[in-house]
Formats: sequence, C-alpha cells, structure tokens
Amino acid sequence: MESNWVDFKTIKRAVTIEQVLERYAVRLRRAGRELRGRCPIHRGDGADTFHANTQKNAFHCFSCQAKGNVLDFVAAMESCGVREAALKLSEWFSISASAQPLSEKPATSSVRANEKPVGESAGSDDQPNKPLGFQLTGIDHAHPYLAARGIEKETAEYFGVGFFSGKGSMSGRIVIPIENDMGKIVAYAGRSVDGTEPRYKLPAGFKKSQVLFNLCRAIEDSDGAESSSGAVVLVEGFFDCMKVTQAEYPCVALMGCSMSEQQEEQLTLNFRQVIIALDGDEAGRNAVGEIAARLAHKVWVRIVELTDGRQPDQLSTEEVRLLLRLK
Repeated sequence: MESNWVDFKTIKRAVTIEQVLERYAVRLRRAGRELRGRCPIHRGDGADTFHANTQKNAFHCFSCQAKGNVLDFVAAMESCGVREAALKLSEWFSISASAQPLSEKPATSSVRANEKPVGESAGSDDQPNKPLGFQLTGIDHAHPYLAARGIEKETAEYFGVGFFSGKGSMSGRIVIPIENDMGKIVAYAGRSVDGTEPRYKLPAGFKKSQVLFNLCRAIEDSDGAESSSGAVVLVEGFFDCMKVTQAEYPCVALMGCSMSEQQEEQLTLNFRQVIIALDGDEAGRNAVGEIAARLAHKVWVRIVELTDGRQPDQLSTEEVRLLLRLK
C-alpha cells in the first residue's frame, strides 16, 4: 500500500527556490540575498513586486500577497495542494519524498495527508508555532485609534494592522498579525481600544519567545537600504516597531524586554548591526545591558537610550530619525 506520508522537510532542504524558479524559466534580477522582478504567480504589472530570498529559501509577492517556501510556490503555480506540490518536486529533482510506513510513528517533520502534525502541545516550548489556517478579513486600517497612536494608514496596511469588528476572540480590538521567520501568520495579537482588560490579548499556546515581530520585512528592508548597512533596530513592542518602520528604519520587536536564545539567533543570523532602543523605564534599562552583552560577541551593537520612561512609539517620525541618526 502506498504511504500517505510526505517528508516536506527533506524536500525543502533539497530544493532551492532558485532551482524552482529556473524550472519555470522565471527571469529575475539579483539584489543582495534576493531575486526580484515581476510575479510569476499572478503575472501582474508590478516590475519589482516579487522577492525570492535565497538565504531563507522563501518568496513573497507584495502585490498578490503570495508567500512561503518552495512547496508553497509550486502549489501556487500548479494550483494544487502542498502535498501534490511535494510529490511534483520529488519527481522533478529525483528526491525520495516518502517517509515511514503507516505502521511506524512519523517524524515530527513529516505531515500526513489531510491531518495535522501529531505530538504538538500548546504548552511545549520546543514545538514551533504553527501557521494559522485562516486569515482575518474586513480589517479597518484607518481606525481613529491608529491615527491617535501616530500610525499612518499606509503603515497599518503594510503591517496588516487594523480594527476587527468580526466574530471571535479578537472582535472589537486592533488586530496585529504576527508572522514567523518564513512570513507565515502564526498568531494575531489584539489591542484593546477602550481600556478593556487585558490590554493585549494573545491566543493560548502562542510562544512569543520563538518570534521576532516583523522579522521578514526587516530583513528585506535592511537588504534594500544601502544606508542601513545590514542594521536593524530592536524595540520592545508592536507599536514601537511600527513607528520606527514608519520612519524608514528596519525594525523588529521582542514583544517584551527579554530576549530568548531563538530571538538572539534570528538577530545574529540576519543582521550585521543591532541598534537597541528599548523603553526608557526601569525594566527596559535593566534589560539593555544583558541583551547588548549577549549580542556583542556576534554583531556590532549600539545602544540608544530613551529617558524619562519614554518609548519609541511616543516619538514623532522626526524624533525617531534624530534619535537613531542612521540616515
């Protein structure tokens, strides 16, 4: 009997996004670690909307919003499921895509057709945050709360942030999509707009220690900005990150004032410089020294001090630029 298992991880490791693009005869220009050009999926008019990151082995179209790994790309091009895309890749590149027989327990990197991965519990820190199987719609990017926080509509659209009036646990809140290092949404944070507690709501089981908020965009922004010299600004919160990005600096957020080992690795693998701009309160000041010491062994580190308890999201665009002075 044919196995129902497909080893997605093996295929993703064996096939590069460049190889797949070459098979489809997609012609792109090279820009650092990326290949850029017209999107081969929706074939739109944008001449530079499609980005393929050769280091991350991932792609993202900023027009049609298609994104993911080599499996997702083939699935989009062939209008098929991920499993069928894996089988096509295994045939095209002579890879053994089948995993263990059904009588054996599958490895955690394999996924059975039409079933969720097994052995993952919400409270297990060593299991990755799983991409969501849905995406919230009807989000209002022009809600007055965002304007009051100094977030422009274009910035809100860029981050996918806005007021959600639909059904569910995030109803009546500003929703903030949180993506993993492959650009897949793994959670939504919900910010209260009327003083309702909790001020921030996160789904049960979400492990923020595994994620740097805005990492994928920051990598692209850092690669594309010659003046940034591979630098990224490190802040605490979502709105801090939005305000710094709005001032045209690559930025990621810890979603707190502590840095996990996984977040440390994501920073040092993807950037040459880290500018630390934590909140100017006691917690932020206490965290800066430890974070700087850990990063300084691997990347160039600069500390930007905010005084009197101020936070980056409380600064105007010009104040952020004056504080950072990267451009």
